Amino acid sequence: MTRDARPSTTVHLALAFVLVLSTVAYAEDISGLWATDASKCSQIFTKAGATYGFAQNSDIYGSGFIVDGRRIVTQMAKCDIKTSKQDGATTHLILGCATDVMLSNVQASFRMINNDRILRIFPGVSDMEIPYERCAVK
Repeated sequence: MTRDARPSTTVHLALAFVLVLSTVAYAEDISGLWATDASKCSQIFTKAGATYGFAQNSDIYGSGFIVDGRRIVTQMAKCDIKTSKQDGATTHLILGCATDVMLSNVQASFRMINNDRILRIFPGVSDMEIPYERCAVK
């Protein structure tokens, strides 16, 4: 019995799957420091040892958040990523968040523009989005 020299359908499907996945932005791709204005990163974030946090009165200079693994920290809350779902270049997250006064589940969706720019989008509110820029880590 001779074997056909053409790749099998399974190989083609596997290659297509890899190509599709290589263009999708995963929750891990948004790790880092993000600010509404990257020129204000040094006023929004501080570094203590190997840890980053928010500078005193950081909200005066703009909004920002820190993504570290499965944790997102904002100026008001600390959140754990409970679930994430990909939809093309958009990452939908369900977060378990804690503030000084309550615990809640929050939906957050981000569309990756490039490695250093994302949009926080609000599904169901088509004209509302907040752009963020990745801060250079020093």
